[in-house]
Amino acid sequence: MDRVVAPYYATNCWIIAPAKNSHCVVIDPGIAIPNLMKEIKAKLEEHNLVVGAIFITHGHLDHTFSLYSLAKDFIESDTYIHNADRDLLSNPERAMGPQSQALLSELGKLSGEEINFQEPERTWSIDSDSESKLGGMNFSFRHAPGHTPGSTLAIVDDELLISGDVLFKGGIGRTDLPRGSMSDMEITLREKIATLPPHLRVLTGHGDESRMEEELKSNQYLIAATQGRLA
Repeated sequence: MDRVVAPYYATNCWIIAPAKNSHCVVIDPGIAIPNLMKEIKAKLEEHNLVVGAIFITHGHLDHTFSLYSLAKDFIESDTYIHNADRDLLSNPERAMGPQSQALLSELGKLSGEEINFQEPERTWSIDSDSESKLGGMNFSFRHAPGHTPGSTLAIVDDELLISGDVLFKGGIGRTDLPRGSMSDMEITLREKIATLPPHLRVLTGHGDESRMEEELKSNQYLIAATQGRLA
């Protein structure tokens, strides 16, 4: 397991595999100019990995910007995202708020070309809680709305929790952007997060990783949600 931290918004792009010299799953390839491919490929080469699948935890641009370039380079890889956020792959501004045009303009100027977003050809929707085998690992997907309607957790081989921007070390994802919902987030924290086993290693969308046992003990947002006083 390794990661690349994108220069914009410090988004964690996790690269997980059952072992070296195998297929891997890339999670949330974020924003760099022109994209994050150079950094991702360096990690793949270091561990001798081939991209078998791509998992997008939610549709915000800072988690999807380099997706199309990655999928185009690894044409046999499948991309997975929840159906409720799938339209954001082609229209990220729908969930970005008033700053969207300024950011898209800045990225276009820095890259020297107009940026057109589109979903990869081999994109698959996650419609509900489900199980899949990706890169030789068992992924258990859990729909976890609040940060976005399609935010999705993944438990990998009963060892890792891919939490995206639902759960951070000592915090949670914001809910004040378009499509966010604090009431949905409270339900997610109470019913989907607080019920998770404490042994899971938590790979977050931003910042340091954590462990579920620590979040269950000390994350004040999670504690408040279990007591019905977050929203």
